[in-house]
Amino acid sequence: METNWNQVLGHGQQKAELRTMLREERLPHALLFSGPEGVGKKMLAHVLATTLLCGQGETACGSCSSCRLMRLGDSHPDYYELTPEKRGKGQAVIRIEQIRELQREASRAPVMSGRRVLLIDDADRMNEAAANSLLKTLEEPVGNVTFILVTSARSALLDTILSRCMPLSFGMLSREHIAQILQARGTADTEALELADLADGSAARALQLQAEDGLQLRDEAMQFLRERQHMDMLRVWQLAVAWGEMDKDKLTQWSRYLNMLLRDLLVLREDGASPLLLQQDKRAELMELLPAYPAARLYRLLALVHAWQRRLQSNASPKLQAEGFLIRAREV
Repeated sequence: METNWNQVLGHGQQKAELRTMLREERLPHALLFSGPEGVGKKMLAHVLATTLLCGQGETACGSCSSCRLMRLGDSHPDYYELTPEKRGKGQAVIRIEQIRELQREASRAPVMSGRRVLLIDDADRMNEAAANSLLKTLEEPVGNVTFILVTSARSALLDTILSRCMPLSFGMLSREHIAQILQARGTADTEALELADLADGSAARALQLQAEDGLQLRDEAMQFLRERQHMDMLRVWQLAVAWGEMDKDKLTQWSRYLNMLLRDLLVLREDGASPLLLQQDKRAELMELLPAYPAARLYRLLALVHAWQRRLQSNASPKLQAEGFLIRAREV
C-alpha cells in the first residue's frame, strides 16, 4: 500500500492542498476524491490515511508501528476499507449490510492511533438503501473519525452526500507520468511511451492495454487501413473467418483502435502538426495514409465502425457481422 506522497505521481495541487489542511489541522471529517478511473485517487487516499493514522503532521514518519502496518497492507486496527461486493453474475454493489458494518467500525474507539480512518472505494456503487444509511453517519459522525469516499462517477452520488463531503477533483495523468509508472514495472521505454499515448490519461488503462496486447491490436488496425481499398473478396473472407474466431471483447477492442486511428486522421486533415493527436508515435504513418482518406471517406468509415460496434453487442454471428463490415468498408 502507498504510504508516501512521492509514491503517487502527478496531482501536485491535490497533494499540496491536503498537506496544507493537515499542517493547519483543518481537514474535514469527510472527503470525496473524484475523477477518471486509474489516475491514482485511491493511492492518494491510502497516503492520506497513513498520514492521519501516523499522527506526526503532514507527512507520515514511515517507521512507527502504524506506518509499518499500512505499508505492509496488514489489518491496521484503526483503518477500514469498504469495496463493492459482487454476488453471482450481477454487478458489484455496496449494500446496506456493508454500510452497517462500516458504521460499527466508525463507532469503535481507536486502538493504535488517535483516530479511525474509513475508506469507501467506488462509492457510486452504493444502492439507495446503503447511500441513505451512510448519509446519517456523515451527518452525525461519532468520535475522531475521517471518511474518504473515492469515485469515478461523482454524479451518481446523492446530492445530500456530496454536500457533506469536501470535494477534491482529480484530472488525467500526463503521458510522462504514465510512462514512468510502466517503466517502474519493467516495461521498456519505447513500449511505455506508446502505451501512455493510448491510455487517455489513465495508468490503469495503460496496464490493461499492456495485458491485452493493445499495441499489437493497434498495429493490426493500422494494417487494415493500409490494405482496405485493395482487398479482394478472398481477403475479406479470410479476415472475416479470423475475426469470427476472435474473442468478442478483443474484437471490440480492435474496433476501438480503428476508431482512434480514423479520428487521428481527421485531426491531421485539419492540421498536420496538431498536438491533439492521440497517437503521436504514429504521426508519420498516418500522414502517409492521409491522401487515401479524404474527410468524407473518414466520416463514412467512422459511421460504419460505430454501427459495427453496436452489432457486436448482439448475439448475431461475429463472422457474418465482420463480413458485412468489411464489404462495406472496402467500398467506401
